[in-house]
Amino acid sequence: MFIDFFLDVFETHKKQDAIVWNNTIFSYGWLKEKVFSWQQILKETNIQPGTVVMVEADYSPSSIALLLALVENAAIVVPITASVAHKKAEFIDTSEVELVISIKPDDSYKMTHLKTQATHEHIATLRSMNIPGLILFSSGSTGKSKAAVHDVAKLLEKFKVKRHALRAITFLLYDHIGGVNTLLYTLSNGGCVITVSDRQPDTVLATVEKFNVELLPTSPTFINLMLISEAYKRHDISSLKTVTYGTEPMPESVLTRFNSHFPKIKLLQTYGLSEIGILRSKSESSSSLWMKVGGEGFETRITEDNILEVKALSGMLGYMNAPSPYTEDGWFHTGDEVEVKGDYIKVLGRKSEIINVGGQKVYPAEVESVLLQLDFVSEAEVYGMSNALLGNVIACKIRLSESTEGQDKKTLKIEMKKFCKKHLEGYQVPVKFHFDHSEQFSSRFKKQRSL
Repeated sequence: MFIDFFLDVFETHKKQDAIVWNNTIFSYGWLKEKVFSWQQILKETNIQPGTVVMVEADYSPSSIALLLALVENAAIVVPITASVAHKKAEFIDTSEVELVISIKPDDSYKMTHLKTQATHEHIATLRSMNIPGLILFSSGSTGKSKAAVHDVAKLLEKFKVKRHALRAITFLLYDHIGGVNTLLYTLSNGGCVITVSDRQPDTVLATVEKFNVELLPTSPTFINLMLISEAYKRHDISSLKTVTYGTEPMPESVLTRFNSHFPKIKLLQTYGLSEIGILRSKSESSSSLWMKVGGEGFETRITEDNILEVKALSGMLGYMNAPSPYTEDGWFHTGDEVEVKGDYIKVLGRKSEIINVGGQKVYPAEVESVLLQLDFVSEAEVYGMSNALLGNVIACKIRLSESTEGQDKKTLKIEMKKFCKKHLEGYQVPVKFHFDHSEQFSSRFKKQRSL
């Protein structure tokens, strides 16, 4: 019932490539049979509709088929990946998991029944309607991760509209709203889901070359790493038609560098959150940070203090472990400050990350973008440092490129400050530079801010 339109696509394209995993190609005919096989396993093991099932996996033929089978069985799915293994116990407790299905590296599985009986009101709501659910956890960078509960029937609606069939890499993770969106978009249009063994630039671009990838959904952090590693020089990525990016603000300097290297690749900025799904978007151009967002099932509005709010058909029911973030009239308050130009918006950053320097707003991404123009800067993380007179001043953690080995750090600091003064206002210029060899991004290839 819930996945009938997927099964129709699978039947129509049964001889075509559906999944590439471990250098092996699986057809849509195979995938359809694997979904039926999982449905039989769920029936034989008496997994009832409404069961809260944690799926511990990365993308694989079995994990993809299992997700669809659980949706058809009206289960409430809690996907997790190795990136959050240290939070597994917390996630099980928070989402009241009743069954854990672990997909092993060889694509076999293990089922573990827990003694928990889920009773949360959002789970009860889904059960009463006999509708499948999806529980996604936020990154939890500022504390405990929030568990967002979705009505999957509503999430699936937008995938019933036919669009382009593309060969796409599943870069964004199995437990990430962007990853779920890529997977469902690709399968619903008869495209090919191409998995990667890891998400390092050379691995990803080698996969692009080998399997003629057309779509790479990723993050600004990965695009920057791809450029500074020069992995693109070691692989033929001419099959790439589109690179989409989201999850964090894009430094304009990185956007400019990418466009100069790959003028024929379309760059599309996306916008979405775990709580509301992924909005349709249209960039003003590949070289622009301005975009239109919305589409069928979404409405947007801007508050008086320039914060984006969204009303979404696919919006979550609510959190399992936090108060509702919805306004009284049903809008989700994103916390993202934006600039407006006609029908276009530019995301400046999370309001919580904006630094107040003597009453002036400083957006970290804007300063980082300037610093990343310097050849010897691989990564830059801008943050506020307390100051008795101004409240805050700007500080920056820098990861230098390998080419600077042996160079005098004091000289590099002078050069960075001089460059910033040339391109930024005085209050935006960092007063302190701290050098750190560690990478500044998480396992989701999103910048980690130590705020």
